[in-house]
Amino acid sequence: MSCRGGLVWRARGFAFACALIAAGAALAQTFPSRPLRYIVPFPPGGGADLVARAVAARMTEGGVFNVVVDNRPGAGTIVGAEMAARAPADGYTLFMGSNTTNAINPNLYPKLPYDAIRDFTPVSRLTSFPNILVVHPSLPVKSVRELVALGRARPGQLNFASSGSGTPAQLAGVMFGEAAGIRMVHVPYKGSSPALAALMSGETQLMFGSLGSTLPFVKGGRLRPLAVTGAKRSGAVPELPTVAESGFPGFEAITWHGLLLPAGAPAAVVQVLNAEVVRVLQSTEFRKWALEQGADATPTTPEAFAEFMKSELALYARLVRQSGMKPD
Repeated sequence: MSCRGGLVWRARGFAFACALIAAGAALAQTFPSRPLRYIVPFPPGGGADLVARAVAARMTEGGVFNVVVDNRPGAGTIVGAEMAARAPADGYTLFMGSNTTNAINPNLYPKLPYDAIRDFTPVSRLTSFPNILVVHPSLPVKSVRELVALGRARPGQLNFASSGSGTPAQLAGVMFGEAAGIRMVHVPYKGSSPALAALMSGETQLMFGSLGSTLPFVKGGRLRPLAVTGAKRSGAVPELPTVAESGFPGFEAITWHGLLLPAGAPAAVVQVLNAEVVRVLQSTEFRKWALEQGADATPTTPEAFAEFMKSELALYARLVRQSGMKPD
């Protein structure tokens, strides 16, 4: 009786598994049947927005997807993240994940309206950007060493702009100040565009900006570049040294972006989207575009992206704790 019952249950389980596979295959064949909404928790014009629009445009050009970018900035990306976490898990809401939203904020704020891991389904990493250290042209420094000397001579008198409290730009400034032994004042803005505008007007003196949004102003002569914050020099500005080369071995501060869905998204949809995003990221056109922005395209499997996010969460737990960083 028990043996026969076991066989019956195994048969039913096998039939159920087959039904799930068939349902997934059918879903993959019909997805997408309407436009996809891509929530970006940053204002237009910044590095994350540029990446999102570049990916969305190339997905749409393929003829299968129609991806519409929806900028939802606010509260250091918390507004957009909460909106995405509460969206239906049907694959039609995409979300621009980043180290701000999914690694820094969970360690910076004691209570968030979303869980950085449990409320999202990873699809793939997208890009990795070093920051670029830039100063206002009126600041009498032309190298990292000269900036450090000035900062030590004028403790507390240098101020650095960022795209907001708890962003990689702020953390890069905090890390640099600690490594260099200088005390700087953090001035947060609501996005990279207003932060850059403030720096160019002379309201602030320096900034660790994203390469994508900062390079045009460097090339236009409105900002003076000193270094990049990656582990290696950037192909976009190969003449610039890294901060590590400039006297601070081991210094690295990057910004990463990734594609997420609300938790519970169908596995078949995740696979369809992963295949499409990997296709875009591996294309010669996108890699060329990324290089021009100073970024690396970083396609991954959903599983690899999930593990990466967990490791980043642990990394920023240590960095935030060591720095004593608090939301402004």
